[in-house]
Amino acid sequence: MTRPYLFLDVDGPLNPYAAKPERRPEGYVTIRASVRPGPPLRVWLNPAHGPALLTLGYELCWATTWMAEANRWIAPVVGLPELPYVDFGHCLFAERPDGVHWKTEAIVAHAAGRPFAWVDDEQGPADTAHVAAHHPAPALLHHVDPRVGLRAGDFTVLTNALGGLATGL
Repeated sequence: MTRPYLFLDVDGPLNPYAAKPERRPEGYVTIRASVRPGPPLRVWLNPAHGPALLTLGYELCWATTWMAEANRWIAPVVGLPELPYVDFGHCLFAERPDGVHWKTEAIVAHAAGRPFAWVDDEQGPADTAHVAAHHPAPALLHHVDPRVGLRAGDFTVLTNALGGLATGL
């Protein structure tokens, strides 16, 4: 049976990049990721997130600027297997005049009519409206505070939403 997708952003939900820079959140570890020229990125990750995400009942998929690199740098630290990812291609960082986030259209296309939840720190009302207008199945766009990352309350929201999303299959 097909399960709803859970599209995962890294920076914000898994890496609380907006937390105070001198105070790593409790339960997190620090990695230094060399994903582009220049100094390595400081990334805070919680190894408990992967097992918790795997128990939710969704089909997990990266929806992050890290794309394939999330499998190299993020998945092993948080305890996730290699996951598929949304390839943002030419849409990566492309500003839209309608205020829709540059990820939204690619996520809807990747979902291909399947129900989904999307955790990110950058979606807004324009994205919710776009998904409602262009995606035939149920969808949940769940904002995560980038100062704290995924918390117990976020997992509760995702768990509670699964039943409603699954009915759209």
